Amino acid sequence: MYLEEITNKVELESRNMECKAELNKTDTINWLKTIAGFANAEGGILYIGVEDKTHKLIGFSRKDADKERNFFNKGLNENLSPRPRVKIDFLRYVNNGRELFIIQVTVPESEIKPVVLRYNNVPSIFMRRDGFTNGATYEEIIEMSIKSRKTQYDVLPSDELYYRSNFSKLLDFYSVHNNGAELTDKALASLGFFDSDKHLKNGAVLFEDEYTGEKTGVQCSVFSGFTKGSERIVTINHFHGNIIDSIEYILSFLKQRMNHSIIKQASGRINIDAFPERALFEGVINAIAHRDYYLNGTQIQIDLFKDRLEISSPGGFYQGQSFGKTYDLSSIISKRRNELICGIFVKCNVMEAAGTGFDKIMEDYRSADDRHKPFIYARSDHFTLVLPDLTYAEGVVDNTYPEIVYPPIGNPSKHDEKILSYCYPAARKAQDIAEYLGISNSTYLRKNILQNLVDNGLLEMHSETGTTFYRTNHDTVLEG
Repeated sequence: MYLEEITNKVELESRNMECKAELNKTDTINWLKTIAGFANAEGGILYIGVEDKTHKLIGFSRKDADKERNFFNKGLNENLSPRPRVKIDFLRYVNNGRELFIIQVTVPESEIKPVVLRYNNVPSIFMRRDGFTNGATYEEIIEMSIKSRKTQYDVLPSDELYYRSNFSKLLDFYSVHNNGAELTDKALASLGFFDSDKHLKNGAVLFEDEYTGEKTGVQCSVFSGFTKGSERIVTINHFHGNIIDSIEYILSFLKQRMNHSIIKQASGRINIDAFPERALFEGVINAIAHRDYYLNGTQIQIDLFKDRLEISSPGGFYQGQSFGKTYDLSSIISKRRNELICGIFVKCNVMEAAGTGFDKIMEDYRSADDRHKPFIYARSDHFTLVLPDLTYAEGVVDNTYPEIVYPPIGNPSKHDEKILSYCYPAARKAQDIAEYLGISNSTYLRKNILQNLVDNGLLEMHSETGTTFYRTNHDTVLEG
């Protein structure tokens, strides 16, 4: 049997149609680029279970068709950003008395472009043209960006329908922060929580009671000392859940593990928490509200050190704000990356429309000395709020070596960032590097870790009077 027999139309492989006998499990880029190309062009249809060229039906059993569909969805979730909104149908037919299915994937033109395919950490942009999918030209990428109709992940439509019973945690959260008041469907609709057909927006899906997807990933870690590189890791916890559960999980994790102290006075005593409660809450809300939800495989990082708490959110500051490190939090202009999520937080009375969260954090630390002032630093792919531990008398330990930004490499080690920072201002011997890291000057350090950085162009190596020195390559590693 042939494809035309079950679709009742002539199917010619073109810019809008392609066939695959099955999805290649080892070379996923082969079919992922087709989906990306369709989404970046005018849309199209991919038939799975149909022989290329001849259009002969190969088909799947019911069980295998379901497995193929799940593998397809997994590939899209992990490799395409933003994920195209596809429609998957199973087309049934009978061949020699056996029930079989082919999979029809309808890919509409993406509302936000370009759709980027990230494979082996290398981002690529593809375009569908005349039956072939190839890399997009510079002109096509510019045109895609201009035509893109929406820019924020959370306001794009999803395939899920709104049922009030699926949002009990959001409704309870609203009630707690609004003196027992009820969050109505009318209020949610006015925020754009769902459309006229009751389809939820992407941001709304993240508030569903049972949501446990990758978009809301959180990693909470406690370190025994001042850095990640050479200090003992006390604990690392991972969490996936809806946005309300994520907030509560982070706050519970920190409140159980942060320090407390007492200052004795003549008339009594003063209890001090490591981090003021309001500053802690504002920091967590800010990280979740302004996270870049387009970035797959990322997570909010909660890192608790001996002298400070670092709250890092995926994605640089929205709409081009970039800076290294600043203590002047009030100078940061609030720009919403996620209108719907921020709108819900405002409605729930945990965020102000004027964006004064950073001002509240500074207010909570107003009586702290210079060593205990909160600060923010931003990179191209994340921003980090640092809250000093008020119970640690020495304040945040000064890092005399610069923050750096460098491209990803193969076979990375946990010491790479610290080595590149240490070797940025001056050339160092392997022995010096080993002492700085707190490890032995071993053959493994020199031949596996340092040589790998040299081979990838991040470290430069030269010898003087028989001694080898290493210095960070300033052409490939930038000061943050």
